[in-house]
Amino acid sequence: MNRPIRRLAVAFMVLFFALLANANYIQVFQAPDYNDNTDNTRVLLDEYARQRGPILVGQPPDQIEVARSVETTDDLVYLRKYAKPALYGHITGYYSYTLGPNAIESAYNSILAGTDDGFFVRRVVDLVTNRQPKGGSVKLSIDPRAQQAAFDGLEGKTGSVVAIEPATGKILAMVNRPGYDPNRLSSHDAGKISDAWAELNDDQTDPLENRATQRRYPPGSTFKLVTSAAALSSGSYTPETNVPAPAELDLPQTTKNMTNWQDGLCDSGDEITLQRALETSCNTAYADLALKLGDEALREQAEKFGFGAAHLSDLRGVSSVFPEEVDKPQTALSAIGQYDVAATPLQMAMVTAGIANGGTVMKPYVVSELTGPDLNSLDETEPEVLSEAVSPQVAEQLKQMMVGVVENGTGSPVKMGVPVAGKTGTAQTTPDRPPFAWFVSFAPADNPSVAVAVVIEKADVGRSEISGGRLAAPIAKDVMEAVIE
Repeated sequence: MNRPIRRLAVAFMVLFFALLANANYIQVFQAPDYNDNTDNTRVLLDEYARQRGPILVGQPPDQIEVARSVETTDDLVYLRKYAKPALYGHITGYYSYTLGPNAIESAYNSILAGTDDGFFVRRVVDLVTNRQPKGGSVKLSIDPRAQQAAFDGLEGKTGSVVAIEPATGKILAMVNRPGYDPNRLSSHDAGKISDAWAELNDDQTDPLENRATQRRYPPGSTFKLVTSAAALSSGSYTPETNVPAPAELDLPQTTKNMTNWQDGLCDSGDEITLQRALETSCNTAYADLALKLGDEALREQAEKFGFGAAHLSDLRGVSSVFPEEVDKPQTALSAIGQYDVAATPLQMAMVTAGIANGGTVMKPYVVSELTGPDLNSLDETEPEVLSEAVSPQVAEQLKQMMVGVVENGTGSPVKMGVPVAGKTGTAQTTPDRPPFAWFVSFAPADNPSVAVAVVIEKADVGRSEISGGRLAAPIAKDVMEAVIE
């Protein structure tokens, strides 16, 4: 063989082995990426050809499938259907032919589609027996009674409700209004999906947004719980410590004064106890307290409760914020949940649950168990400690202060047959829109089984009637009663 032919042969051999290596690399190492790509039509058609597993809520015999797949006569074979879509749509998300999966449908797609590595043996058996593969199930932690109570309470309002089991971090309720119907996005008609998608995105009320995990609000006076925690944890304060509470507080470095939300609220004698300051939601007392504690103490305390970190990634949760750089007047405003302090309803529910749980904040979760097509458990969520926000002693002091808010202060509308701990909040926004009404609480106060955060963005009432006690507290009460009864 002459030299040119040898060179050509070597070149072809190199090209052959390169092609072989590339094919193996794609099939072995890049296959998962291609399989997970929503633009891969072959994978999508293959998924639609098998029965997708259900998303479940509740306990047998009352367990319901809030998402299930039904057989059709078209090429996609199975159609995703959602029961009570307005009630659970923000949690389940949608499984769309053109848009792909969203929320729980996306986070647990491999389980629901039956493609997870944990189903390998099952897939081999199905292949050998020529049996059509099926997906696994996702069980939500939601308490249907609490979910319904939250949904009913938000009727005619724009807002969000989150309820947590303090000892575990289990999400018992998560409701947003307005909502949307995921059935419209899970159609097999691409044109109808496109029209529905455009309509929902053009809607100024943002019905697609899971406000509970994705929207940050100024928490208003509910943030005074964090400020109280910082003060009590410093060792310099107790609930009975007297603190300045003037009618107006001079904000340093400015020509402005801070006032209270109601004239004559907490200026009797110019001093009140920290306990009474929380009961009456005294702005000037908490602003003065913050100036003495400093912004770093408030920031560290907020982060111990979960600020600065995203939670519930399966629902695309965003982090809550305590601003990084603040001067003295901004620190004073931050102490009462204003300026650039911003929190999701989930975060404020976590703050409340942490106090209820003796100072320990548990990692929140909305999926309690994953099961295979044969109903055998694949994974069950175990409670996990997220942080130690305050000591048990401080948590007990905060609890008693919050009980005082309900018994003797602004939280009286939430009184019920068991002791309740709570805190109201009314957060100012912009001059052209009404304030946000907040209420956070837990019950029973002596043995908490549920912690709730409610925020109302908009309600059909006059501006003067907007307050956490009037608008949000009755909803929190209904949710707590649904869990306790």
